[in-house]
Amino acid sequence: MEMESLRELYVEELKDLWSAETQITKALPKMMKAATNPKLKKAFNTHLKQTERHVKRLERIFKELDESPRGKKCVGMEGLIKEGQELIKEKPEADVLDAGLISAAQHVEHYEIAGYGCVRTWARQMGEERQAELLQETLDEEEQTDRLLTELAESEINVEAEEGDEEERPATRSRGKQASKRSGSSRNGGSSHEHEHTETDEEESEEVMVGSSGNRSGMM
Repeated sequence: MEMESLRELYVEELKDLWSAETQITKALPKMMKAATNPKLKKAFNTHLKQTERHVKRLERIFKELDESPRGKKCVGMEGLIKEGQELIKEKPEADVLDAGLISAAQHVEHYEIAGYGCVRTWARQMGEERQAELLQETLDEEEQTDRLLTELAESEINVEAEEGDEEERPATRSRGKQASKRSGSSRNGGSSHEHEHTETDEEESEEVMVGSSGNRSGMM
């Protein structure tokens, strides 16, 4: 009974993975089109071909199990793909978009790595060694893609996205300095004007005092 329960769980997870892989085959062409870095485009194209093989491997396992891969939708993968599509719609700067696409793709890879790791282990537990080997092949390819994306991000794409930020910062600082100068000039001009008025008032006061003194002398 325990082994039958594990088998049912095994089949359900395989269905989840099959649904996930078929969704990915539709999403990757859009990500490849949106990417601007040639190496990232190539990585997406390579993984698309791998994903098509993953679907075939899963269908082979379902045939051995006498089960259908259909009947379940992977809502987890649906959500991850939707996040990537929303990023593309936001139309960020090219380098930033590429960095975001890598992030979205690695979220997908990590989901698959976790799923394939579980079903591979369960297949071995149930004595399905051939199925475990097929699942391990796919797991190896998923991990390889994840490492490639990390390498691309760290060596090129994240660096280029950061350089774009650094180019924008000096311009922002320059605009801030100009605004500060204008504000300072306005304040200084006001102080000078007030100083002129003060000097004029003092001169007029002195004249009045002198005049008053003369009048008093005449009266005396």
